[in-house]
Amino acid sequence: MSVPLGVLPHIGVLHSCTEFTQVFVLDSLFEPSPAIHATLLPVVRANQWASYPQLIDACRAQLFSLAARSSVESPDPTLLAILGSHPRLGDKHVDSAQSSAEQANLQSERQHLVALNEAYEQTFPGLRYVVFVNGRSTPEIVEDMQARIARRDYGSEVDAALQAMCDIAKDRASKLRMVVDSALNMRATLNNEANGGH
Repeated sequence: MSVPLGVLPHIGVLHSCTEFTQVFVLDSLFEPSPAIHATLLPVVRANQWASYPQLIDACRAQLFSLAARSSVESPDPTLLAILGSHPRLGDKHVDSAQSSAEQANLQSERQHLVALNEAYEQTFPGLRYVVFVNGRSTPEIVEDMQARIARRDYGSEVDAALQAMCDIAKDRASKLRMVVDSALNMRATLNNEANGGH
């Protein structure tokens, strides 16, 4: 499902929204994934959250709890499904609009990234390289990826991927809320002008 911008409901009501809406929000913040839904819907429903960053921090705690119960020798299948939900850097077939936009500047180096993705996934079976791109150049991403492959620390990779997913979610929440806030401000301005500026 492609997620249009500006659709996040007010955080104060998210816990009581329909499951469809809650899943839509999780898909907008993270990536579409039944494993993410199963793991994080209970978090969404647990409280009346004060902010999206607060909710994402609670999701992070749940994800890290899942990782702590997993082992390198026998990784939790749900954890692997969550980590595998994120698109590979430079992949031609990126499912979410957010991921596609976030990776736009990486497309020129697609071939090199494909080879690095393969090396990463051979080094860390079951994992996918996840990083918060945040405007970084392809050479910076390549350097990070090569360093993480050379480090060969499976547990650190799980932690880094989960942290990146949560950093990405916070960035997406911020951008989606800005779109909503801008639309509300524009509507208020238009209403004010329609009422003669009073």
